[in-house]
Amino acid sequence: MSIGVLGKKVGMTQVFAPDGRAVPVTVVEAGPCPVVAVRTPEKNSYSAVQLGFIDEKPHHVNKPRKGYFSRQGVEPKKVLREFRVGDASGYSVGQVLTVELFAGGEKVDVRGVSKGKGYAGGMKRHHFSGGPASHGASKVHRHPGSSAANSYPGHIFKGKKMAGRMGGEQVTTKGLTVFSVDAENNLILIQGSIPGANDGLVLIYKTS
Repeated sequence: MSIGVLGKKVGMTQVFAPDGRAVPVTVVEAGPCPVVAVRTPEKNSYSAVQLGFIDEKPHHVNKPRKGYFSRQGVEPKKVLREFRVGDASGYSVGQVLTVELFAGGEKVDVRGVSKGKGYAGGMKRHHFSGGPASHGASKVHRHPGSSAANSYPGHIFKGKKMAGRMGGEQVTTKGLTVFSVDAENNLILIQGSIPGANDGLVLIYKTS
């Protein structure tokens, strides 16, 4: 992993490139993200930077979190996430990371929680082909087919692709291109779509 920022997905729109092409982009409100803690191999056995995002009202902060933020000397934040880095010595508590970390044309990886779609069948969830549409087929048009062997092993193994709850999983989309960065409004425009619903939390990494 590499360093990045935390953001909130605003939604999708389209912008025009210099050559006149209409480019679909996702608008993300990212940062500012203060460094809340620095993890080092000597003290924590790994190297990482903990970032905070979205101010939290003091009366909404419980005592353990209030004590943690006061020890760090940082204002309370609603969201805390760690970014694993090769060397965390270049970061210090209180340092603020913004969208200026990125530039137009740069490649990034975006991580978020995909939209939950509820209970879904095999065709929608796993792209099964389904049964025949005609030639005597009855009531099996969207069935998944046989699921297990007859005599041995005689049961379905855990993890088999079947109908079930779809979405609501952590997804990382890699190699996306930054279209532009608006540092004044803390906005970053990323070409294409990113995981999650509008207002969902996303982590934007520099592509390693």
